[in-house]
Amino acid sequence: MPTRDPHRVVVLALAPVIGYDLTIPPQVLGEAHDADGRPLYDVQVVTVDDAPVATSRGYAIAPSAGVAALATAQTVVVPGTMIAGPRRDGTLSDDIRAAIASAPPDARWMSICTGAFVLAAAGILDGHRATTHWKYADDFRRLYPAVAVDEDVLFTDDGRVLTSAGLSAGVDLCLHLVRTDHGTAAANAVARHMVVPPWRDGGQAQFIERHVPRCSDEATGAVRDWAQAHLDQRLDVATMARRAAMSTRTFTRRFREETGQSPGAWVAQQRLRHAQHLLEATDLPIDQVAARAGLGTGTSLRQHLRASVGVSPSAYRRTFRGAADA
Repeated sequence: MPTRDPHRVVVLALAPVIGYDLTIPPQVLGEAHDADGRPLYDVQVVTVDDAPVATSRGYAIAPSAGVAALATAQTVVVPGTMIAGPRRDGTLSDDIRAAIASAPPDARWMSICTGAFVLAAAGILDGHRATTHWKYADDFRRLYPAVAVDEDVLFTDDGRVLTSAGLSAGVDLCLHLVRTDHGTAAANAVARHMVVPPWRDGGQAQFIERHVPRCSDEATGAVRDWAQAHLDQRLDVATMARRAAMSTRTFTRRFREETGQSPGAWVAQQRLRHAQHLLEATDLPIDQVAARAGLGTGTSLRQHLRASVGVSPSAYRRTFRGAADA
């Protein structure tokens, strides 16, 4: 069987670039390999003038290729930047617009953090769902009303355009890209090497600064701890709200503020993660795994796992343990 060439990724760095954001795609995607150790991605960093790019913290980073590399890119990534035009008035300079236009028409576009402002200024995000750093979401919404911005999530995947929230959310998005392109095992291998979780729960909402502190007796943390220890029991919103001594409406609002998710979505996610742990760490039959995780039957577990990570419980277990028990 002929070997497949690595997927060509070009990172377009625009001064003053956020240095941390810029290093994420080469580090994460560059660590992805197939079963024979061949790289799955060829990642190059370019600037519009082929010169080193200044970062927001006073140092510069040299590009690894010329801007002409954009013409053969299959995926283009724009990391966070403090560039004035897209961030202040929604404009792009001629050289940046020309660089973006040189990418193939079928290229996939990604942004990290405030890189979304650049994609939006170029019209790439029009009509799409997107995110950016929560701190700048209101500015983004004002400048680019044609984009459906969601500041509560860690990343968005809207087909050929993908965006991530601030800073470390770029790692989440790049791992998602590996998972989408090459499967769960490849993404998990990269995550293990980087010593990061292959998937983070919740969204940006849990990190948003709030000027009015919440009352400690209204926090939902204790209920979440209890729920995680009783995933095999009934965990509807009314049950959890009663345990928190709140009305259903107040509990739901507080829960979303603290986790970035609805109670129902959070419970479903915790149950699936517990099922994954049981598949990885035990020899329990699939039906027992489903029951202990609160997912009901093996059929339900199969549906949830396939919808989430694209594989069956048996295939997931093989990935981690080398043998299937169901």
